[in-house]
Amino acid sequence: MNAALLIVLTAFVTLSTTALTGQLLPGDAAVRDLVLAHASEPVVSTFKLINYAGSWEFLLPAVLLLFLLPRARQCWWVWPALMIIAPILEGVAKELIGRPRPEGHAMGFPSGHATAAAAYFAALIYASGDLPALARRVIRAGAAAMIVLVAVARIILRAHWPSDVLGGIALGLACAIAAVLIAASFVRPGPARSGSRQPTARDGPSKLGPASRPQAQG
Repeated sequence: MNAALLIVLTAFVTLSTTALTGQLLPGDAAVRDLVLAHASEPVVSTFKLINYAGSWEFLLPAVLLLFLLPRARQCWWVWPALMIIAPILEGVAKELIGRPRPEGHAMGFPSGHATAAAAYFAALIYASGDLPALARRVIRAGAAAMIVLVAVARIILRAHWPSDVLGGIALGLACAIAAVLIAASFVRPGPARSGSRQPTARDGPSKLGPASRPQAQG
């Protein structure tokens, strides 16, 4: 888990360094053009709905759904804190980096929707860890897909460069992994259970040796 945190933090710092210069990543414009080439009216309408999955109006109430999962309830306060701290960090990064969006003058790096989606759905991936195998796999696959779909939605809706959403995903994942590490530090394993029972003592000798036999008296 510490290695994963280091990886996503390194990715975020690398993307931020490039964005801080005002430059785009190689392929940024090409990938955006490729995505927008498939942005037909039905596709745009669909991704407008998907876009809500990265909005704070949706995700803050959705934190309550995490509490249905036993693993998330063990440190319930971590997840609301995650969904409050992540946007604060994203807003600070936007102001410090100051790279504009592809259309308009508003700051674009990192994407707020991508940050929020990555933070929440990564937390959901962790919280589903105690579920049965099939349910766990379905939830985790759906959560990972939502992170990607929200990122694509921000490009299709002309709100961000691809590197903006990559930066948002990296920041959101970093926040989620840090939250998981904090939660794990507060969870104490239960007492170990013995695999076998100890035999219970019985009153009275089971066998009498020669020395313990009563001697006949003449």
